[in-house]
Amino acid sequence: MHVALNGWFWDQPSVGSGQYLRRLLQHLREIAPTLQLTLILPPRNRSPDNLPPNVNLMITDGPGGKWGKVWFEQRTFPKMVRQCNADIAHVPYWGPPLSCPAKLVTTILDVIPLLIPDYARGVANRLYTALVSAAAAGSIHTITISDAAKADIVAQLRLSPESITTTHLAADESFQPKPNAEQDAAVRQKYSLPDQFVLYIGGFDRRKQVDLLLLAYTYVARSVNGNIPLVLAGKEPQWGTSVFPDLRKYAAELGITEQIYWPGYIDEADKPSLYRLADMLVFPSRLEGFGLPVLEAMACGTPVIANNIAAITEIVGDGAFLVNDAREMAGTMIALWQQPDLRATLIQRGLAQAAQFSWRETAQKTLEVYEQLGE
Repeated sequence: MHVALNGWFWDQPSVGSGQYLRRLLQHLREIAPTLQLTLILPPRNRSPDNLPPNVNLMITDGPGGKWGKVWFEQRTFPKMVRQCNADIAHVPYWGPPLSCPAKLVTTILDVIPLLIPDYARGVANRLYTALVSAAAAGSIHTITISDAAKADIVAQLRLSPESITTTHLAADESFQPKPNAEQDAAVRQKYSLPDQFVLYIGGFDRRKQVDLLLLAYTYVARSVNGNIPLVLAGKEPQWGTSVFPDLRKYAAELGITEQIYWPGYIDEADKPSLYRLADMLVFPSRLEGFGLPVLEAMACGTPVIANNIAAITEIVGDGAFLVNDAREMAGTMIALWQQPDLRATLIQRGLAQAAQFSWRETAQKTLEVYEQLGE
């Protein structure tokens, strides 16, 4: 069997689609050494890094930019699939072609642009969302990353539940609780991290509800006399748009500017240390396809507080505190500092829960989809 994969996100390992593609391809190669795999790359990526062994490469030509992405998805990728004579074409993100010469599998991580219209503002974004929504119906099979995401896909795209397989994600092997004294100290120094802190890591768009976390921290800051800062890690956007509310301005309005630290973008290799250094991770998002930072933190032995939403509930089991509003969020943070036994219990439950997920299982379920289509 020969599987060709769309490699548009290969050179973007810090985004969810890039992480998914890299880890899936790595573990597919490990569990199915005889499976023929071809990675079809966009024109900008002519020297891919960290490629698993025995993966064929196809380097393409074509335009760049947003329209170049559409051209690659709709024209170049199908053309290369035909050229390499693949049996199955896998697009590992929501960007399938309208027509494909091989059996088409699409992984849809989420359908957030359909659930929150502001995420598809502008003519170009609306056209693209309409295009990939229509193209999704042409996939013989769809893969997604949580049952919650599957329910959204069924509701929004009207796909048959029987045509969708859930393959959960997992924390990478580097996310583990054993301290690495030298590495952890280097990460603390690199980002000028305080001795104690509460961590949020991720995007700052509206669905992430970081404003809810800021509101919760007004209660926490009074309780700890402002001695334990809130670290908001991630690349800052252009503030003050419909998608990115001005969180710096909101923090100032709440009077907690001095309690907030913004370290900026965190290198992937530094994330395990960042989790281990944190007193806890708080993840207030109101809509997720999966919520990988929650699982990564639990795998590192970091207590997790998260918003009570379907995808997160599905992932964490009893391994994290689930909350419904800012007061509950603040109270849980304070409780984790004041009650060492509660903290220890949550850490152990989180480690046990995180251990139930593996990229090997993700790859195995994906391989089963390929094999079913190949019969």
